[in-house]
Amino acid sequence: MLHDEPLQAPYGSWRSALGARDVARGATLPEWLDFVGGEVWWTEPLAHDGGRGALMRRGPDGSPQEVLPPGWDVRSRLCEYGARPWLPLSGHLGDGIVFTHWADQRVYRWCPGTRPEPLSPPDDPEGTYRYGDFAAFAAEVWCLREARGGPRELVALPLDGSAAEDPGSVRVLAASHTFMTGPRIEPGGRRVAWLGWNHPDMPWDSSELMVAEISPEGLLGPPVRATGGAGQAVAQAEWATDGSGRLLAVTDPDGWWNLHEVTTGGDAENLCPREEEFGEALWRIGTRWFLPLRDGSTAVTHGAGSRRLGLLGPGGELTALGAEGPRAEGPLSDGPRAECPYTEWTSPATDGRRIAAVAAGPGHRPTVVLVDPADGSIETLRAPAHEHHELAPAPYRRTYRGPGGEEVHAHVYPPHHPAYRAPEGELPPYVVLAHGGPTNRTHMTPHPHIAYFTSRGIGVLDVQYGGSTGYGRAYRERLRGGWGVVDVRDCATAARGLAAEGLADPLRIAIRGASAGGWTAAASLIAEPGLYRAAAIHFPVLDADTWQRTTHDFESRYAQTLIGPWPESRELYERRSPLHGAARIRAPFALFQGTQDAICPPSQAELLLARLKDSDVTYTYEAFEGEGHGFRKAETVRRTLRTELELYGRAFGFEPAPE
Repeated sequence: MLHDEPLQAPYGSWRSALGARDVARGATLPEWLDFVGGEVWWTEPLAHDGGRGALMRRGPDGSPQEVLPPGWDVRSRLCEYGARPWLPLSGHLGDGIVFTHWADQRVYRWCPGTRPEPLSPPDDPEGTYRYGDFAAFAAEVWCLREARGGPRELVALPLDGSAAEDPGSVRVLAASHTFMTGPRIEPGGRRVAWLGWNHPDMPWDSSELMVAEISPEGLLGPPVRATGGAGQAVAQAEWATDGSGRLLAVTDPDGWWNLHEVTTGGDAENLCPREEEFGEALWRIGTRWFLPLRDGSTAVTHGAGSRRLGLLGPGGELTALGAEGPRAEGPLSDGPRAECPYTEWTSPATDGRRIAAVAAGPGHRPTVVLVDPADGSIETLRAPAHEHHELAPAPYRRTYRGPGGEEVHAHVYPPHHPAYRAPEGELPPYVVLAHGGPTNRTHMTPHPHIAYFTSRGIGVLDVQYGGSTGYGRAYRERLRGGWGVVDVRDCATAARGLAAEGLADPLRIAIRGASAGGWTAAASLIAEPGLYRAAAIHFPVLDADTWQRTTHDFESRYAQTLIGPWPESRELYERRSPLHGAARIRAPFALFQGTQDAICPPSQAELLLARLKDSDVTYTYEAFEGEGHGFRKAETVRRTLRTELELYGRAFGFEPAPE
């Protein structure tokens, strides 16, 4: 209930209408957009249905409507983080779609008015196959296939469903690297391209763009490296759709992921040289950041620490889209432009002329929009929820300086509730947020789990520590060999910087993180005992040695770039790992773990708890049956939020208001 005059109450004790159950219902997170006929379809997780991935469209009344019959779950487990899980087979609705179903990871074809029919064989006796990142070719669908733990291959599945009963009908097309993306087939079907990389590299360290000729029989010739490798990373590649046969790729020979044209001789011409990123770390196979259009122009998402929508013309001119109309790009800006409320554009799709995407901004939750480059008009296809909009904080960017003068970028979410104010002179408590990855970044947009805390009087400081994407290769590689040091130091730099500005209580700072962010949170308790009063640690890495031996194949050599080569750096692995410093933990913490987590297995949490068996440190441990890497069930999210709030109440000295 709002009041004319704000009530005075200590930070942290404010009563908020945004409850843990509201957050648990899930934010609208549409992704994997594409055009089906003249419509835009997308997937979004349904928290009320166990996180099932539903394929959605805009219904006749304007509200989102499920496309498939009840119960189908459109998600791929490729590389555990997933891949593009569905594809329209043509521009005609009647030809239907193909998709991966989560429960059995088989590929299905669905046409309107029918039941989905399998295209891939049932589970292999040696381990489940996963499929994703599809392309249509003649009477087949081509895609990436992996057996659990490898290998990975490009394969062709007949659209007549014959491979569903006869595994011998699956054609293996290519297997060039330890890891690969799905195929990109040149219009006309003459060539196919894909990305590949090998251990110990991650795709953002070094990856290669491969091209092969397609014979009239649908066989591939020997693949040839077109660009990339040797410390150069290709994030995405697509063929031009204007009939020119041009091959476009986002790659970083100059230290920034810019858009290039790749020639047959292996040269790559930078089409728009800027100290901006036109792509990001390839965590999920099939992610797109640019789209060739039929007129020879290219829709791009680009920015430094943000992502704007633009149109790159054949002559290299870059025009802004997503505002009231197209306009030439101006100087780089650290904040949103007045003309466009959206500063993050993701999951773009095109019908060759129009562009659909998920758009969001500091004051705008993610929404599906349709942009017409001809007049710059924007149509909203999937409006975001507006519940408790008045409780959303107003975030802003800050850049702090580390001990060596290095930049540390952060998003600040101050406490906010229109019905409350703090007592005169009281400084707010803050929770430092360390994102996962660690080669990743977070978007400065409304997040219900952040508003859950800020609307109760607890600020959130979201640190884009060294190693984060969005700021060029040099910033990203600050973490190379420095995991457990650079991330910890940068989080502390930002926290102390905020306190030095008089914006945070230096005696009431906590830290939270998930996955690699959980590693940073745990390591921070050990390295900065005088700074952090508590920590919330979600499905973390805690021991680099056992983690690299028990995690999934995709990240099994990741620590070799983050810490050092193995086994030569064995002593460094031990010194950096929070497990081995557990005896120095003094602050209380909460540890949350999913029992089915294949990326950060429960053994990581269990090893830490065994080390703390005789310790007097206060902690809470909760393991959630059936949860994997990233909690999807509404009850799990509700429980962890409430437990975390109670932890901060004890550490900061306030009584959380009842919900």
